[in-house]
Amino acid sequence: MPSLKAEILAVLFAAGRPVRLKELRALGHPEEGILRALKALEKDLAEGHLGVALERVAGGWRLVVHESALPAVEKVLKPSPPRLSKAALEVLALIAYHQPVARAELEAMRGKSVEGVLESLLERGLIRVVGEKEAPGRPKLYGTTERFLEVFGLESLEDLPPLEDGPPLLLRG
Repeated sequence: MPSLKAEILAVLFAAGRPVRLKELRALGHPEEGILRALKALEKDLAEGHLGVALERVAGGWRLVVHESALPAVEKVLKPSPPRLSKAALEVLALIAYHQPVARAELEAMRGKSVEGVLESLLERGLIRVVGEKEAPGRPKLYGTTERFLEVFGLESLEDLPPLEDGPPLLLRG
């Protein structure tokens, strides 16, 4: 019978997405034991000897390529990061920082139409409709998704850089 650490590693490998503590409880071990095993697994993988690392993201844990192994992965797989246009990044940043937000509010902040960009972001699963605004016509309100957190390597929205110095760099003039 594999150790709890080995079971967790297998689950994370097979999932290919962040796995939450709530899901890992299905292994039948106490929460404290699962957390200890995750910490030990993170320590074991931190050196990069196995080419992967444990990352906490979107409220769970996932396996990622360790930075020391990135050159090998790039040589073999030649990955291309998901491409987002400047407009898509601008609208995504506005949604991330101002959610829930309606299309008209996004257009007022951006000074341009966002209809096509919203469709693209919805198709990519980076945003979703989170409700309706209490206003005439009941416009849809948009917010980010867990996929947004995964793609940008954030554990939660609190990990977004602060706006103390004005809008995010990509939104400036």
